Amino acid sequence: MTNPQNSARALIDGKLQPCPPSPNCVCSEYPDTTHSIEPLAFSGDADEAWTRLISILNGQPRTTIPAQTADYIEARFRTRILRFEDVVEFRLDRAAKLIQVRSASKVGYSDFGLNRRRIETLRLLFREE
Repeated sequence: MTNPQNSARALIDGKLQPCPPSPNCVCSEYPDTTHSIEPLAFSGDADEAWTRLISILNGQPRTTIPAQTADYIEARFRTRILRFEDVVEFRLDRAAKLIQVRSASKVGYSDFGLNRRRIETLRLLFREE
């Protein structure tokens, strides 16, 4: 596991950061906002679900994981054509059997729905594993 200190900066009161006003972000921690997206749900063992997610992320093209702890992951996705970097974060909520998600563009205003589509694609892969 790498850089556990990063998780302290990424979490606010134990939650992922809220999205900025721009439309290039989605987050499951704040369900009553326009940026809302469902978290990843799992049944069974939390550690197995976490390991499954890490495996899926490692299989994604142009993706790195610069920070990872037992309950937090920061992944960086580079877009295929323009090579923009998006930050995707995950927080494991063992008690609720949920993985909270946040996906945001680092630059620009609109992402044309890319961050939402990315999380939905990861959700499908997570269900299939």
